[in-house]
Amino acid sequence: MLHFEITGNGKENLVLLHGFMENSKIWKFLEPHLSEKFTVIKIDLPGHGKSENNSEILSMEMMAREVVKVISELNLEKIHLLGHSMGGYVSLAFAELFPQKLKSLTLFFSTYIADEEDKKEQRRKSFRIIKDAFKHYVNAGIPNLFNPNEKDILEGKINFAKEIAFSTNNLGALAAVKGMIERTDKLEILKNLDAKILIISGKHDSAVNSEKTLKNLPDQTNIKSYVLDCGHMGQLEKPEICAAIINTELLHHLPKHLVF
Repeated sequence: MLHFEITGNGKENLVLLHGFMENSKIWKFLEPHLSEKFTVIKIDLPGHGKSENNSEILSMEMMAREVVKVISELNLEKIHLLGHSMGGYVSLAFAELFPQKLKSLTLFFSTYIADEEDKKEQRRKSFRIIKDAFKHYVNAGIPNLFNPNEKDILEGKINFAKEIAFSTNNLGALAAVKGMIERTDKLEILKNLDAKILIISGKHDSAVNSEKTLKNLPDQTNIKSYVLDCGHMGQLEKPEICAAIINTELLHHLPKHLVF
């Protein structure tokens, strides 16, 4: 069973899935701003945080099946599922495997688009450094996830993200990278999902192609999208705005495609 933590006792169950080299601590700045109407379930994905790595390749589908075990253990019928980056990929796999369990799906600085070949090759080249020089990999990579125009004022948050990444098991991280390479395009899942779909993106996101993600979204009434003036780490860069969107959008309704 994956490690998880629960806060709040609201009627709406919001499950948070962190990204690559993160764990449930990554929500520290976002969570205080979430509505009291939510019960928040923060899950550590396999190979991250306090959850063990149980495979040489952690596919998104395998991780989604571990997540559903937590949902079943808690006897939750329907949930709001929000995934950051890799957590979004796991959320899409969850939507494909267990669509009946979703009230809403939020891609939080994530995408339904599979890796292009150059991105896959970039990930393959990272295998050795993740295995043999993980600290260097973290130090080199984490700062690039933040808005380059605000790195000076975000230094504390960058260091916070680094500390979380340093605590990640490097073999768990390696298994997750291998799983991300294998993932497939999930646009059809969005088209066919009978649940609210929320997409929150960053203008300066170097990890996810926000423009391409939003450009190819189907024009459906159940899909809403937002673009924020930040990088890939909205939960650290713009926690109040992100929480306001989540609260309003999952509990109420707003016009489509807003830019902040």
